[in-house]
Amino acid sequence: MARTHKPEGEITRGTTAPNRLRRVDRWIAATQPGPLRSAERPLAVDLGYGASPVTTVELYTRLRAVSPALEVVGIEIEPDRVAAGLAYLAEHPLPGLSFRRGGFELPVARPPVLIRALNVLRQYDEDAAWQAWDGLCAKLAPDGILVEGTCNEIGRRAVWVTLTRSGPRTITFAARLGSLEQPSELAERLPKTLIHRNVPGERVHALLRDFDRCWAVAAPHSAFGARARWIEAVSLLARTHPVLTRPPYGGRARWRLGEVTLPWSAVAPLR
Repeated sequence: MARTHKPEGEITRGTTAPNRLRRVDRWIAATQPGPLRSAERPLAVDLGYGASPVTTVELYTRLRAVSPALEVVGIEIEPDRVAAGLAYLAEHPLPGLSFRRGGFELPVARPPVLIRALNVLRQYDEDAAWQAWDGLCAKLAPDGILVEGTCNEIGRRAVWVTLTRSGPRTITFAARLGSLEQPSELAERLPKTLIHRNVPGERVHALLRDFDRCWAVAAPHSAFGARARWIEAVSLLARTHPVLTRPPYGGRARWRLGEVTLPWSAVAPLR
């Protein structure tokens, strides 16, 4: 009899909702066409998609527009959640989309070009989160990426890190600007590897402190709307921090969406 291995990881809360991950999906589609098209049969994994398969279906739809050959696998530890995904496909067959039970071991036949893991590591401690990063990155295709982070329940505030097999590369802050009082409110969405580092003496704390100052200086631009104020604040921040200012990661086209991306070195823990 074949031996059954227990999936690696813990069951998440499962909270999900339509369009909750729209911001990160939109960013992946715009900034990562290379990895998404880097294989003859590119594979993307949505790890820990939650109680409903809706965000995996949305990932499939959005990324297939960029890479029509892309296959997407939704992976969940909880059997009922896998059953929900399979039931959805029984009613709405989508070629190249599948669901299966698993965890950090990634029960897939070939290395993925993308692993999206949103709101998965929130319940782990910092050491376990670093270990998860290392383990998942080791399973990527040579040109693959891991996108890991958190967002609030309706997706209006999010922070995510992009990693390759060699480690973290970028960090992105994103928000619905009309509901943002100041950029440092995004601190509550920092990935687990950083959320306890938001203290004086750490780079991420200095970044958010300075971003709030730039936001305050940019206040007169509020007359033209929150988007104009954000763009000005990001422009000011770029004078003292290594904000990515050119496409595909930066520039007005991305900033107007309520995003800002920096190299990981801008926030990497000092100790």
